[in-house]
Amino acid sequence: MDYIAKGLLFILVLFWFACATITTTPVVDNEANNEAEVVNPIATESDYYLEKHRPQFHFTPEANWMNDPNGMVYYEEEYHLFYQYYPKGNTWGPMHWGHAVSTDLVHWEHLPIALYPDKHGLIFSGSAVVDWKNTSGFGKDNKPPLVAIFTYHDLEKERAGLEDDFQTQGIAYSNDKGRTWTKYEGNPVIANPGVRDFRDPKVIWHEDSEQWVMVVTALDHLMIYGSENLRDWSLLSKFGKDIGSHDGVWECPDLFPLKDENGKEHWVILQNMNPGNPNGGSGLQYFIGHFDGKEFTINEDFMKLLGTIPANTPKGVVFEDFEQDYSDWAVEGNAFGMKPSNGALPTQQIVRGYEGNGLVNSFHNGDSSTGSMVSKEFTIEKKAINFLIGGGNHRGLTYIALLVDGKQVREAEGNNTETLSWKGWDVEAYMGKKAQIKITDRHTKSWGHINVDEITFADEVAYAKKTKSVWLDAGTDNYAGVTWSDIPAEDGRRIFIGWMSNWAYAQVVPTTKWRSAMTIPWDLSIQHIDGIPMLTGIPVEEISQLHTNELRTVVADSPMTLPSNGLADISMKMKVGKSGKYGFKLANELGEFVHFYLDAATGKLFFDRRKSGDVSFSNDFPAIHKKLRTSKSEVLNIRVLVDVSSVEIFIDNGQDIFTEIFFPEKVYSIFEVLMDGNEGTLLEGKMTAVKRIWGS
Repeated sequence: MDYIAKGLLFILVLFWFACATITTTPVVDNEANNEAEVVNPIATESDYYLEKHRPQFHFTPEANWMNDPNGMVYYEEEYHLFYQYYPKGNTWGPMHWGHAVSTDLVHWEHLPIALYPDKHGLIFSGSAVVDWKNTSGFGKDNKPPLVAIFTYHDLEKERAGLEDDFQTQGIAYSNDKGRTWTKYEGNPVIANPGVRDFRDPKVIWHEDSEQWVMVVTALDHLMIYGSENLRDWSLLSKFGKDIGSHDGVWECPDLFPLKDENGKEHWVILQNMNPGNPNGGSGLQYFIGHFDGKEFTINEDFMKLLGTIPANTPKGVVFEDFEQDYSDWAVEGNAFGMKPSNGALPTQQIVRGYEGNGLVNSFHNGDSSTGSMVSKEFTIEKKAINFLIGGGNHRGLTYIALLVDGKQVREAEGNNTETLSWKGWDVEAYMGKKAQIKITDRHTKSWGHINVDEITFADEVAYAKKTKSVWLDAGTDNYAGVTWSDIPAEDGRRIFIGWMSNWAYAQVVPTTKWRSAMTIPWDLSIQHIDGIPMLTGIPVEEISQLHTNELRTVVADSPMTLPSNGLADISMKMKVGKSGKYGFKLANELGEFVHFYLDAATGKLFFDRRKSGDVSFSNDFPAIHKKLRTSKSEVLNIRVLVDVSSVEIFIDNGQDIFTEIFFPEKVYSIFEVLMDGNEGTLLEGKMTAVKRIWGS
């Protein structure tokens, strides 16, 4: 064989080997950095999407990191789902827009990455619309373009720490049903107004004012913009500065009209926030009102649910007031100085809210300094540990922590302000144990310091004055949720999807090939409850496509076996008494379990995942989540969708919802009705087996 033939054979062998190992998704070069997506070998048909803890009827990426849903739009019989995606690892990294489409909201086709970072920055969250009137001029061949609106995040400018204007808004368009995208040469279309957290634009067409309307978050409120062409924007109004919860940064907003059960139109704002969820970490609050094309105003009846909650500062035993020195603390580094500070340090803003003359202040030598300090050991004898805290909001970098038996079990941060406010921990579970307090500053950029004072042991947890808020989901695993645009009028639904995780632990959950899932799509509606318009959610009707012929009646007298794949759609109707617990338990033969129940005596709903399986990856994960039941009916309706590592629980037709994830060693195989009240009755119940959506 001559050299040319041998060379051709060698090339053919290499080509065959490459084709045998690449994924079904093409590798696309990063237009800015020539970066390629991480390639993962094709799974065989028998093990595709069957990794441990892999959801079987919820959307997940084939590999790597995913967070917020983005750019959801319906066009030509396809539901587009874009999402925050890092193609080179399974933790958060430089953000791209991943992409998938569905014709039925249940089965999904993975498509190549849609948007890559460029000279303006990373591609953060945003939305997409069909520009039916071609107001942008991006249309082609008499067909409307799809236009994506997103946040640019200039990582290098952020890291420099000199300015807060590193987030701007950009647009891109597609003329081939979203398969390829062209970024607008005039990007960014909205410059930063001097706000550090200026991101996540959601855009709709407002027919009455004949303009595009954008809601975009600005740290602790919304900025509302208008445009005739999606390119040129002007500020219309602001919303939320003094209403709703502000315990964290506002992110991922949505604005849309929705009719109530009587056909009256309302307007809804969905407002995600991290942290601030009443049950921990990130969560989603909402508002119902009216939008006139310029300003959003709260519905008068809905306003009854808002207002303020007075501060709670219970008296207790002062453990440390920092009025003298650090003699009872082991101090390392140069951030905390040789002794407590008397207020602000050179070049620091005025520090307020501390008691007495001294406080811990790690602004020595500015934000660039680092260090830690650990208290003497003590025994926990009260139910709560309270403290005044200010400074940076950087989880794991600027914080105060509780160590029990040398292990960190609680943590708290400031809120990027020099005004100290009361926070605290419920430590009843650790009473009698030896503990220490640790204060840490490891952040060297903007707000890279922490202020602490008046550490106190008390019988209840302290908190600063709060504004009341209304939350869509009482669970801790539904964040960044927004709705699809351009759903046809004849359909009429407002369809929602959320990221099924929580920033408190999302990057450390025990999965490796991929991280994170989406909720199933929900159908949102407005129902009046006690005269107040409230948002409710139920699974979209398309989920019934996954039902099999395996249908069983739920019984209350003994545990039942779940379908062999662990996937089920379970509905129950129960008459509850004046006392007792009513709900269900999911378990496996290893003794791992979760349970959900209504405590009839208090009217509160509880979800307990403390013994759900692997909970070792985060101190924030094993917990009991709770809320007051909305309905006062003696009939309790429960519908629960059970996947291998999650449940979505819809109570009383979606008046209350809990979305929760878990990681059992073995998939749950046992379902048991909980009903320990003497007056309770299981009126009806059914369990339907559910098919997986991946593979055969």
